[in-house]
Amino acid sequence: MMTPNWLTELLESVRQGEISTEEAAERLRHLPFEDLGFAVVDHHRQLRQGCPEVVFCANKRVQDSLTIIRSLRQRGAPVLATRANVELYDRVREFYPDAVFHDRSGAITVPGADPAPTPVGNVLVICAGTSDLPVAEEAVVTARFLGSNVREASDVGVAGIHRLFQRLPLLKEANVIIVVAGMEGALASVVGGLVDVPVIAVPTSIGYGAHFGGLAALLGMLNSCSAGVMVVNIDNGFGAGYAAHRINAGHRPPVPDD
Repeated sequence: MMTPNWLTELLESVRQGEISTEEAAERLRHLPFEDLGFAVVDHHRQLRQGCPEVVFCANKRVQDSLTIIRSLRQRGAPVLATRANVELYDRVREFYPDAVFHDRSGAITVPGADPAPTPVGNVLVICAGTSDLPVAEEAVVTARFLGSNVREASDVGVAGIHRLFQRLPLLKEANVIIVVAGMEGALASVVGGLVDVPVIAVPTSIGYGAHFGGLAALLGMLNSCSAGVMVVNIDNGFGAGYAAHRINAGHRPPVPDD
């Protein structure tokens, strides 16, 4: 996996005469990317951003997604594939039996060659209703994959606000909170008014006619009167989980355990 430690160790091995320059050149052959013909895989992303490239599987052929996943995993990187399906998961398991399918969100995770870093901090993902759970799970899986401790609180929307108040201790302990809500999206403003940490609001495409596929929730969240509320795109649990991890981890790439 292309990490700062990996690159330093490789160069040190050449300096010590432990490997030849030819062998080092071969290992660096796919730095910074690998052209697969239909896709160009960014093997340099771990080095730049602290996380390998994530595979967005929607509208991709199963074979194309599988080829990209194998390209990443063959370099030792852990893999997160979003918006996948059971057919792709079955193919991935043929090569990586330890792969996990998160069925609500359709995400697939494949452990890397190195031990995962020790989880850090405290991210809380709050879900307004059970219909929003697929998007909430995408946020949870993403933040955990990147190395954050994640807690969850589901079905605590404003139609029964007393359910949220029961979870106040969780809110007070979090470093950053993701709020996933459809309908009018009011939950984000409520949570934003209760805490002193960043709140990332995720509007979902759940609602009735004039909800306009999530636009009503998006506009409601963008117009929140609570300070410190940020908004990502409709149904973008991945984007929320990624941003939450960066805030939670202090924007430092995770360091693998020795």
